[in-house]
Amino acid sequence: MAKTVLITGTSSGFGKQTAKLFHENGWSVIATMRAPEKETELTQLDNVIVDYLDVKDTESIRKAVKAGTDTFGTIDALINNAGYGVMGVFESATEEQIRQQYAVNVFGMMQVTQAVLPYMRAQGSGTIINISSFGGVVALPFGSLYNSSKFAVEGFSEALSHEVLPLGITVKIIEPGGVVTNFRNGLTMINNKIPVYNPLLASFFGRYAQTTQHLPKASPEMVAATIYEATTDGKQQLRYVVGEDAQFYIDAKTKNSDEAYTRLIRDYFVNDPVSQ
Repeated sequence: MAKTVLITGTSSGFGKQTAKLFHENGWSVIATMRAPEKETELTQLDNVIVDYLDVKDTESIRKAVKAGTDTFGTIDALINNAGYGVMGVFESATEEQIRQQYAVNVFGMMQVTQAVLPYMRAQGSGTIINISSFGGVVALPFGSLYNSSKFAVEGFSEALSHEVLPLGITVKIIEPGGVVTNFRNGLTMINNKIPVYNPLLASFFGRYAQTTQHLPKASPEMVAATIYEATTDGKQQLRYVVGEDAQFYIDAKTKNSDEAYTRLIRDYFVNDPVSQ
């Protein structure tokens, strides 16, 4: 009997590639998104249902999970992929931007997980994959909202992994780096009205690109392949890094003292390059 996976945020990017990969490997797929009426590719696949799910809408989560279990009987894996980034000057962030970042990346992920856990607990098995980022380990300037939300994903996932292990449920974290698209694609930028931040803000994205320009970036297909591997490899490994740039930043933090790491990041992005 085919196993079933529920994936959030499948309208594009990692989510769509992951849905296609699981389907290619014989899984039944519950592909969820906020605008299923616009989807034309996944709807053509056998054993794939495309359903409405907005992680900020508890009722939509409940309905999508019920539709999936009514159709396929079970949920063997959950991929919490839905998320987005808000970046920019924290002092200029609106209350709505702060709440929205957490509503999607943290609270929405938690609500979907809570909705699926009873099914996994009843069957005594299941795998939950939460999509984080290297930005869930390393924080950069102007990432206060995004980074802190992904730090929350990391802490939630690690704690939950211990909590549900005796129930036969595994929790894992995927940490991609920049994906072969421009770093700003898909980001919501905070409108800064405080001029003193502008010099650092103006230089940040160029310095960010330059720091890892020599390293290969992951593709959506590579991220999907890692998600599939993490779901099916049977290991107790908690974290999976995707992309050499992600590994570069994570190594900078984990292989240096806290003082050396902090100095390194500030030399990359904050300190005047001429005076270094």
